[in-house]
Amino acid sequence: MNLNQVTLPCSNLKRSIAFYKLLGLNLIVHSNDRYARFEMPDGDATLSIHYHEKIQNDLGAMIYFEIENLDGYCSFLEDNGVVFDEPPTDKPWLWREARLKDPDGNQLVLFYAGENRKNPPWRIE
Repeated sequence: MNLNQVTLPCSNLKRSIAFYKLLGLNLIVHSNDRYARFEMPDGDATLSIHYHEKIQNDLGAMIYFEIENLDGYCSFLEDNGVVFDEPPTDKPWLWREARLKDPDGNQLVLFYAGENRKNPPWRIE
């Protein structure tokens, strides 16, 4: 099994497309101001956004994007107006991560875990 895509709701497709392009995703589908799809700069997974008039953002799904040069990447985003809920921080689960929201309040985590992403010292064999 392979993860194909995650689809997030958005209230303004144009604004969300600009945000995800700033993050470095490549726009591959843009359909009638209701749907857009991006491919990741690395790997095969894609991310979609779909227009909804009302967005409910209780703490739900969180989307994680792994970036090797996390601090430099976050500095670039801050220089371009992105506001972080939490700056890059070392976590007890051996990841370094930063937290932010997209323009519609969807929870995003930018992180770097390296080998610990799938093989932490406490991995079950």
